[in-house]
Amino acid sequence: MSEKKSGTGLESNVAGLLSYLLGWITGLIFFLIEQKDEFVRFHAMQSIIVFGAVSVVQIVLFILGFIPHLWILFAVIGYIVWLFAFVLWIVLMVKAYQGERFKLPVAGDMAEKYSAKR
Repeated sequence: MSEKKSGTGLESNVAGLLSYLLGWITGLIFFLIEQKDEFVRFHAMQSIIVFGAVSVVQIVLFILGFIPHLWILFAVIGYIVWLFAFVLWIVLMVKAYQGERFKLPVAGDMAEKYSAKR
């Protein structure tokens, strides 16, 4: 585990975990607060991208759920998305706490690009 302190005063691995705690909300908070630690910035940006996308998908599925006769389909899809997001949330928090820069296929590449210090 990482013993390195981030700009937040927390150990990097703890700040990385907390970046996922409330999804894109804590991701945004840690991304704005952390200016130095690229590990924390990466996990914060990945949280923003992944859980921001999940939020948008859930909102779209909710709206589509108002279509008569198809609402059950969108409800089932919504539950599957929620379950997938929940498992992913746990995995990402554990990996961050272990000090691993666990990179998801598309979101991880975007997070690396947008979290790099300028």
